[in-house]
Amino acid sequence: MRKFIFQVTPRQRDFICSDADETLFGGAAGGGKSYAQMIDALIFAGRFPGSRQLILRRTIRELERSLIPVSSQIFPRAAGKFLKSDSLWLMGNGSVIEFGHCQYETDVTRYQSAEYDVIRFDEVTHFTEYQYTYLISRVRGANDFPKQIKSTTNPGGIGHDWVKKRFIDVLTPNTVTQFDGGSRLFLPAKVTDNIFLMQRDPNYRKRLKNLTPHDRKALLDGDWDLQEGRYFPEFSREIHIVQPFEIPAHWKRYLSVDYGLDMFAALWIAAAPDGHSYVYREVYEPGLILSEAAERIKQLETESVYLRLAPPDLFNRRQETGRSAIEIWQSLGLYFEKSSNRRIDGWYAVKELLKPIPDGMGGFTAKLQVFPECRNLIRTLGALRHDSKNPNDAADTPHELTHAPDALRGYALAICDADLPEQADCYGGDVEAFLAY
Repeated sequence: MRKFIFQVTPRQRDFICSDADETLFGGAAGGGKSYAQMIDALIFAGRFPGSRQLILRRTIRELERSLIPVSSQIFPRAAGKFLKSDSLWLMGNGSVIEFGHCQYETDVTRYQSAEYDVIRFDEVTHFTEYQYTYLISRVRGANDFPKQIKSTTNPGGIGHDWVKKRFIDVLTPNTVTQFDGGSRLFLPAKVTDNIFLMQRDPNYRKRLKNLTPHDRKALLDGDWDLQEGRYFPEFSREIHIVQPFEIPAHWKRYLSVDYGLDMFAALWIAAAPDGHSYVYREVYEPGLILSEAAERIKQLETESVYLRLAPPDLFNRRQETGRSAIEIWQSLGLYFEKSSNRRIDGWYAVKELLKPIPDGMGGFTAKLQVFPECRNLIRTLGALRHDSKNPNDAADTPHELTHAPDALRGYALAICDADLPEQADCYGGDVEAFLAY
């Protein structure tokens, strides 16, 4: 048996070894994503004789400028031959690697009767969601070969939002997650992952830094939170997401909530002695009545909590019951203090927590750090927009995006209010207004 040897980076190896039904290798430019796609296709073809794979770009010109010439450079001649008229590789063991494109929405129908073991999307954010979901239905067959969809991309493009929603917002990076339709895996890509590029072209990162701020965030930082009009443009998964760790017992723990029948949001936050705050747990569930929300808190909250915070409206008594939400929770053994409903001051306090600060090692950190399991806080902080009538405020629509940030706002104001000398930082120096509140 003939053996072929290729050099790959650890991140490329993760992509090649992924057995998830859907895998996305995405992020910064220069991470070696397309190369990994081609090596993976070759390995699969060799491992499963007679298998069929489809590699897609949006246009035929993109294929001719990128993937097809790359395949000619790295596929050994002994492995098979390229049939230019059919845009496919026919391997010696009967496997087929086909190149295809879908420039227009209706082009997907050309694959209507086709069957593939693996479909590979290169630059998947250049495709529409309809094209993606239609084409993955072509992954089928009576053989026992693995059936997979493997995609690579940079942030941005017409499909940015649906790709972000399908992979980035709902998945913990580097962790396979099960869904009704199968399993998914998101592998973040950084330019520094590609050790070969860094060795051969050390100035590549410097050239990326010359891009516009928007393009730099996408191609250099691999930042998926690119929407225009974001209220928290300083929020970055690179800076604000931290790997979970065991929180020391002596750190103060807080619980801050925002309640409605449409959504109950609860954030558990640990305050470190050095001024950093760590959001380590969340609840984000619709349709919970007050007693059910209390039960969810009691199920998860096994540690000692220094202070629980709830917005002022939950302290108001309701006509139909004569009791407030807080009184109902108190009868169930949960005690809360009133957080402030000062919106703009609260958002500014959150911005202070999110502000990037040098980490002393050439990068950045921030006072607020979030565990990756808190997916809804991460998702909604990145999606919250400015209010169209008051740019100092955050929009209250879509309402689904406001609950977790509102809970965080309550916490940010609480720790800001706890230290009066810091009010100049939190409220632009308006200490008299704060004392009069």
